[in-house]
Amino acid sequence: MSDERLLNIALDSAKKAGVEVMKYYRDKSFTAELKEDESPVTSADIAANDILMDQLRTLTPDIPIISEEVGALPLAKRQNWSKYWLLDPIDGTGEFIIGSGDFAVNIALIENGWPSIGVIHAPDHHLTYYAQTGLGAFKECSAPGLTQQQTSQSSHQIYVADYQEKRRIKVAISRRQQLDLMGQYLNDDYDYDYIALGSCSLKNCLIAEGGADCYLRVGVTGEWDTGASQCILEQAGGSIIDSEFNPLSYNKRESLLNPDFLSLGNKNIQWQNVIKAHRKVY
Repeated sequence: MSDERLLNIALDSAKKAGVEVMKYYRDKSFTAELKEDESPVTSADIAANDILMDQLRTLTPDIPIISEEVGALPLAKRQNWSKYWLLDPIDGTGEFIIGSGDFAVNIALIENGWPSIGVIHAPDHHLTYYAQTGLGAFKECSAPGLTQQQTSQSSHQIYVADYQEKRRIKVAISRRQQLDLMGQYLNDDYDYDYIALGSCSLKNCLIAEGGADCYLRVGVTGEWDTGASQCILEQAGGSIIDSEFNPLSYNKRESLLNPDFLSLGNKNIQWQNVIKAHRKVY
C-alpha cells in the first residue's frame, strides 16, 4: 500500500473519531475515571479508540496497532515490527473534561523505529495537522460550512518560525504549568514570552506552524503523545529530543513511557545555550 494511501487512511480515521468525540463533548454525556497511573480516561476516549481500531484493522489488516487505551504486547513480541500504528484517541483528556477545546486525536505510523506519518485532528478547533516524511507538514481548516473543495484549498504547508538573534523566544506551556519551574531550565540571558495551550500534541503543532519556539515537557508521557507531532514538527523544520539532547526512541523498551523531552523549533537557535541541558526535567 502506498504511503499516500496510508496518510489518507490516517486522516480519514482521525476525523471519524473526532466526530464521535464531539458528540460526547457537546452533550457532556461522558463518564470519567482515573487509570492506574492516575491519568484520566473518559467514555469518549474509549469510543474514539474503538473507531480508530476498527478503521485501521479493516483498512490495514497487516499493520499492527499500539494504542494508549489498549496497551501493548511485551517487547519480545513487537520489537521486530517494521511498521505499526501508534494511537492516542484523545490527547488532552483533562482539557476535554474541563471543556477548553484543547484536545486532539493523534495517529502516527512508526516505520523502523521512527514516525513517518503524523496526523493530529483537533475537532473543536476545526483543525487538522498532518505530515509525512519527505512531503512536508500541513495545516488544514475544516470549519463547518466549508465544502470538501474549500477544505482542501484551506490546507497549507507550515514551517517553524524564523529566528533573529535578539527576538524574544516564545515558550509553549500547559495551562496549569508553573512559570517559576520553567525558570529552572531556561537561561536568564534570553527573554521569553509564554503561550498557554492544552494538549501536548497541539503545543508541538504550535511550534511547527511558527506560533511558538519551544516546549519543555515536565512529567510523564507515553510514546503515543509524541509520535504524530514529532513527524509534523520534524517535517516543519523542528525536532523533539529528550532533556539530555538525545533523540527519542520508539518501540525500543519494555515500557512505552517517554523520558522528559524538549520540542524545539528553528535549528538556528542555540538551544543548548537557551536550555540548561544535561539535567533531568522532573
